[in-house]
Formats: sequence, structure tokens, C-alpha cells
Amino acid sequence: MLSILLVNPFVDRFMEGGPLFMSLILICLILALICIVIAFLNVKKDEVKSKKMTSLASDISILGLVFGLLGSIIGMIMAFDAISALGDVSQGMMASGLKVAFLTTVFGCITFILPRIGIIILKALQRN
Repeated sequence: MLSILLVNPFVDRFMEGGPLFMSLILICLILALICIVIAFLNVKKDEVKSKKMTSLASDISILGLVFGLLGSIIGMIMAFDAISALGDVSQGMMASGLKVAFLTTVFGCITFILPRIGIIILKALQRN
């Protein structure tokens, strides 16, 4: 079981992006999806709770996006620090550093988009 997780490309990308920021973004994604599920379960029973959960999911997904952008900016700063310390850097090393820096941005965008789809559906259901 552990060997399956270790060769999984998603786990590899997660670790490449930096465990700290990728973990924070993953926590935001999980919390936002939990809020969406709770809002769906309460859309007919308790409309006030459903709207609160929808709003909370929206805020959490934006937080995940911001964590992704912050992680990317910090990754870029670290990459440029390494480049300045080494002096002359190959194009492959530069591309590798940029790829790692943008992994948190991509994951942050996914964390924003997935709950946003649920929020759009929820708002449509809440209006009916």
C-alpha cells in the first residue's frame, strides 16, 4: 500500500511543491468540500445554515488560492536566491525551479475552482 502512494505522481507533485504550503492548501480544500457537503445536506432543512456553510466554503476556497499564490511567490524568491548564489545556471535548472514554484499556484487554483462549482450549484438551489 505504501509503495503505491510513493509512486503516485500526485504525491510526487505534492512533495515537490513543498509540504508546508501544499498541506495548508489541502486542508483548505478538505474544509471547503466539507462545508459544501454540509450546505447541500441542509439546503432544504435549514436554509440559514446552508447559506452560512456556502459563505464559509467560499472564504476557505479563497484562502486556499491565496496560500497557493503565497507559496509560489516564496518559491520564486528561493529559486532566485539559489540562482544568484550559483551564478551561472542552466536552462533546465531554471525551468525545474519555476515548475516547482508554480505547483502551489496550480493546487491553490484547483482548491478555488472545485468548491466554487459547488457554491454555484448551491446558490442556484437556495434561490428556488
